[in-house]
Amino acid sequence: MSIPTVIPKYSFGLKGDVSNNISYLDEQTIIYPAGSNLIIYNVDQKTQKFISSSGADCITAMAVSPNKRYVATAEKNGEKASIAIFDMTTQRKRKTLTPGEENSQSYVSLAFSPDSKYLVSQAGAPDWMVTYWQWEKAKSMASMKGNGHTANPIYQVSFNPEDNTQICLSGEKLFKLFRYNEGNLKQFAFVKVEAQNYLCHAWLSEDRLALGTDSGKIQLFEGGELKNEFTVHTATTTGDKDSAENSRKTTPLHPVTKETVPVRCIAVYSKGFICSGGSGTVCLFEKTDNKNVFRKTQTVGIWVDTSTQPPQLAGSEAQPPTSNEIRSLTLSPSEESVICTTITQQIYSLSLSNTGSGKGGSSASFDYLTHSFHQGEITGMDVCIRKPLIATCSTDKTIRVWNYETNALDLCKEFQEEAYSIALHPSGLFLLVGFSEKLRLMNVLLDDIRSFKEFTIRGCRECSFSNGGHMFAAANTTLIQLFATYTFENIGNLKGHNGKIRCLLWNPDDSHLVSCGMDGAIYDWNVQNVKRERECVLKSCSYTSIAITPDLRTTFAVGSDRTLKEVILADSTVLRQVSAGDVVLTQVVLSHTGKMLFVGSSSGTVRAMKFPLTDGGEYQEHTAHSLAVTRMKVSYDDQYLFSVGQDGVLFCFKVTDKDGRGLKKEKDVNFSEEVLVTKSDLEEKNTQMSELKTRVDELKMENEYQLRLKDMNYNEKTKELRDKFVQEIESLQAINEAVRNDREKENTKHAEEIQELVERQNRTLEELDNANSQKLLTEYEKYQELQARSQRLQEDYEHRITEAEDAHQKALQELTEHYESRLQEKGLQLDQTNDEHRQKVMEYDELQKQMEEDGDQEVLDLKNKYERQLRQKWEENTKLRGEAGILNKKVSSLNEEIKKLNAEIQRLMQEVKKRDNIISSLKNDIDGLKKEIQERDDTIQDKEKRIYDLKKKNQELEKFKFVLDYKIKEQQRQIEPMDTKIKRMKAQIKNMETELGTYSQDNKALQFEMEQKELRLAAADKELHQERQRNQDLRVEVKNIKCGLHGALAYIQEPDLLKKAVDDLRKKYLQDHDGGTTGEQERETDIHSEYARQREHLERSVASLRKKLAKDTEIHRADYIRVMQDNVALLKEINDLRVELKKSRTQAHDLEAAIKIARKQGFDDQAAIASAKPTVPSSNLAKVEPPDYSRLIEMQKTEISKLRAMIRDLEGGKRPLSRTKLPPMQDSLVTVQ
Repeated sequence: MSIPTVIPKYSFGLKGDVSNNISYLDEQTIIYPAGSNLIIYNVDQKTQKFISSSGADCITAMAVSPNKRYVATAEKNGEKASIAIFDMTTQRKRKTLTPGEENSQSYVSLAFSPDSKYLVSQAGAPDWMVTYWQWEKAKSMASMKGNGHTANPIYQVSFNPEDNTQICLSGEKLFKLFRYNEGNLKQFAFVKVEAQNYLCHAWLSEDRLALGTDSGKIQLFEGGELKNEFTVHTATTTGDKDSAENSRKTTPLHPVTKETVPVRCIAVYSKGFICSGGSGTVCLFEKTDNKNVFRKTQTVGIWVDTSTQPPQLAGSEAQPPTSNEIRSLTLSPSEESVICTTITQQIYSLSLSNTGSGKGGSSASFDYLTHSFHQGEITGMDVCIRKPLIATCSTDKTIRVWNYETNALDLCKEFQEEAYSIALHPSGLFLLVGFSEKLRLMNVLLDDIRSFKEFTIRGCRECSFSNGGHMFAAANTTLIQLFATYTFENIGNLKGHNGKIRCLLWNPDDSHLVSCGMDGAIYDWNVQNVKRERECVLKSCSYTSIAITPDLRTTFAVGSDRTLKEVILADSTVLRQVSAGDVVLTQVVLSHTGKMLFVGSSSGTVRAMKFPLTDGGEYQEHTAHSLAVTRMKVSYDDQYLFSVGQDGVLFCFKVTDKDGRGLKKEKDVNFSEEVLVTKSDLEEKNTQMSELKTRVDELKMENEYQLRLKDMNYNEKTKELRDKFVQEIESLQAINEAVRNDREKENTKHAEEIQELVERQNRTLEELDNANSQKLLTEYEKYQELQARSQRLQEDYEHRITEAEDAHQKALQELTEHYESRLQEKGLQLDQTNDEHRQKVMEYDELQKQMEEDGDQEVLDLKNKYERQLRQKWEENTKLRGEAGILNKKVSSLNEEIKKLNAEIQRLMQEVKKRDNIISSLKNDIDGLKKEIQERDDTIQDKEKRIYDLKKKNQELEKFKFVLDYKIKEQQRQIEPMDTKIKRMKAQIKNMETELGTYSQDNKALQFEMEQKELRLAAADKELHQERQRNQDLRVEVKNIKCGLHGALAYIQEPDLLKKAVDDLRKKYLQDHDGGTTGEQERETDIHSEYARQREHLERSVASLRKKLAKDTEIHRADYIRVMQDNVALLKEINDLRVELKKSRTQAHDLEAAIKIARKQGFDDQAAIASAKPTVPSSNLAKVEPPDYSRLIEMQKTEISKLRAMIRDLEGGKRPLSRTKLPPMQDSLVTVQ
């Protein structure tokens, strides 16, 4: 028979110790390592693809190219490290990069260049070599030791996102920038601050980086210079999330303390960056207007809602969760979601659209991308016969039930103690779990795992249900105990092993049980007789796993001797041994048909053996786990192979033959769908359903009542709005007509005023042009005179400068000769100093070497000390690991409950829709009623006929309106001249202000130019005076020197006296030249004098500018005060005119009202006008007395009472219906006018 083909189908787990272990390939696809494979996971379709890193023990680092086309993995194989490049389009290995003469056994970080053509790698201890690769040619372009002469570890390496030649390294007390140039990596932009322990970094732009430290801070660097520092962590206490974010009772999955937490990862996006901020916490920072400042907008954690915590994660068996520190972050290409991985080997996702960035969104939290995984070694596994379920237990104290058809986690529960072994009942309804104190038989409920029977078996490492499920066997150290599943009766005890029992197997008819142990013994037990029938003992091998054929003739065993043995128990002989090479085989499993054999190794690989076995042992090896395989099982229908390992990953493989067809048994098995539900849970669900139904009925009644109330309110409001709108339309029509007339008048007036302003402006511009032309001619003549004077001064200064340069040249030549002699002497001294320096350097190198050896020894001692402490802490952490799984399982079960409730809500929504249909029918009835109301409105129109008669009388009163209109027009004629005068004065003020501003600017410019010229002239005069004084001093000194020389000529015949006289002259006049300092002092004197002159000139300029500023300020203040006074006077006059206008309009209104009332009462118009007209003269409008309002009010009350009486008579009486509509009132008004 050929070797069966094993194809990876799905994996449950993550390799959490890989650097940068998750990344997006596109919007729906991510890639992450699991075991020794790369998993390409489609988030939408929930499917996986596998890329195997064949030949590698484990993956230590990962990187994805910027174009998402290539993936690089750092692989460790024994003591060799290599880099594999995979092409994502073909999902095959493209290149393999092998290092040169490096001692490092692994790589800690990888990064692609922006154009994806180059790769930089950072090797680990002890060399810490940085290598710059052109990976397509597998060529190393440059390499160097990243940490120099120190032993500080390096954690991350990256490329500049805009430059292929720049890379960055960060590590412990280390932050360096390198540039690739001509085959070398050269450091640049040296850090100017004391380096900290940098755990990660990210490029914010071409020259800006953000670095995370172990003290919980982010430092912002630009070109090696520290620009800013941010504190990431915001301390909160364990407990309710109420005080910090919202009112729901939520508890953090991992307690946050006030201790500083390290920043281990940073991800950059368009708005800023995201970084880890502690245990299960991520902080979002956004850009501000200041490029060196980022604003912390959101802190998002991994939270569990205690109000909805599922029962499988709650209860007395739950432990406080362990640390869930985030290790890696990645953003989707659209920046809509974030995915992170933790050191507990979990994957979480967050939607950025739910964070409320910039608004303090408080409801956002991380959730599992798919479901939770095991955090430690998986110690036990079993497969169900009647259901597609897998049960696993782990050192993280959790028990998980997986569904390999839906690729989902069905149940998860955490306990206070670690589970050593697990067995799943064939029906899938019971679990047998071995703990340190007892062996427990548990019910697998719909959403929980509950213990219902305990057996006093301590530390049970092996247990197994029979194929029928009516019995189970458990290993109690060297004893095997048999129990009845339903009566819990101890059927028998099987004694014979001298060492720990490592495997228990039932034959298909449950009549025999085969066991193996560390003592090298394989026993075949008869269950009915409780006796040992056959055996094979080989003490040189400690067996770890066995597999038996269905007929019990042959047994396959693996153990510590690195061989696969085919054992014949009937003869107690080993028929065949197949060598496994340099790996230890840890597990062996045979298909239920007895035609396929698989083994697992200590290196994590799975081998499909050619069956029957041959002497050569042909097999096909598949890469799976990164650590040893601990358990292997085959599904009952032989379609799937399952393996778990010490890396905490569960792999599911599809088993096919060489033609790609699945292997089928003779009888297909249909999976059952039964589940266990407790009576209390069922009653609780029924109670909840009845309460919800009652609540729905109450809501229906309440909604009907509210609808009736709304209909009544809407009818009333509709009637009120109709009446109101009719009145408003009539009033607006009248107002619109008045506004139209006023607009025509205003347009005519504005046209006349604009024409007048244009003519006035033209005249003013002509006058200003004439005045400015005359001023410019005068200033130009002054400028010509000053320019001629400046030319004469410049010629004089050039002549003097030429003479000074000649004298300076002679002195310079003398100084040059003197300094050349001194230079030769200093050269000899320098050679001597160099010899002494070489000797000192040799001594220093020897001393440094001794100090480094002492330091290395001290570091080694400290390393051993801290490793012991770390090991202790790790042991403590393992006790607390896995508590997150319990809480997360509660969430998943309650989510299912929520889905059921949502379905119930959907059903209720359908009923609501039915009610909406009823409401729509009621609305149709309402429409009918509205038609009836319309008919009744027609009858009301008949009653309005009587009101029309009253309005007709009112139209007669409108005739008197013309009298009042005449009076109003007369008042307006008096007001219009005042308005014209006001506008004219405003225009005059505006023109005056414009002219004043123009004159002020011209005066300031001319005054500033004159002061500048005066300052330049004063500076030139002073400089001329200084030059004359210096020239006079030089002449006196030259004259004195000549006199001294004439005196020395008297000793021309006596050399000694002549030499003495010359020496005295030199000491007297040239003493500054001794020691070679005369030239320097002269230059220093010239510098000081020039500095003093420039400073004096600037001080004078500043003083003059200050005087000018004070003067201009005073002039401007006086002008401002004068203009303000004029404006106040004009505003006062305008306000007086407005008061007069208001009073005139009031008087006109009173006259109009008085005339109307008089007409109604039958009085004379003149008498009414005389009674309402003020007694003061009309010219003095500001002193008009108010009319007699009491009389007007009494007259209006009398009229109102009469109208009310008439309306009551009309409503009480009967009249014939009106069949025709009355003519509109507007036509009547036109006729009256």
